[in-house]
Amino acid sequence: MSESVRFRWAWLTLAYVSLGLGIIGIFVPVMPTSPFVIVAALAAARGSKRMHFRLLRDKRFGHMIRDWHRYGAVQRSAKWLATIAMACSAAGMLWFATDPLLPMIVIGIMLVVDIWLWLRPEPPDRSTS
Repeated sequence: MSESVRFRWAWLTLAYVSLGLGIIGIFVPVMPTSPFVIVAALAAARGSKRMHFRLLRDKRFGHMIRDWHRYGAVQRSAKWLATIAMACSAAGMLWFATDPLLPMIVIGIMLVVDIWLWLRPEPPDRSTS
């Protein structure tokens, strides 16, 4: 098997796994959707042009992917949803933890991710374009 074919399958596998995790994230409050869909699109661009174009045209995910590709941007509603989900997860971890060390480490990581997320620009308003 040639090197490019092997890597193509690796990218395609990453794309499908990420997309699956993103879809699970729609229904599971503690899992994000947007980052997994963006990773799926990036991997699909290298592993399957057909899958990449389908993701770009998808009515649920396409706008997130296009906003990220064009502007490195995340919608404010997605930022709020992620922040609320992380806060709920943090509260649940602290509530059920017997030893606070691990939850504090995870909450620290979530805080860094949340700060990074809020530092991302927001896409331009679609109604004016």
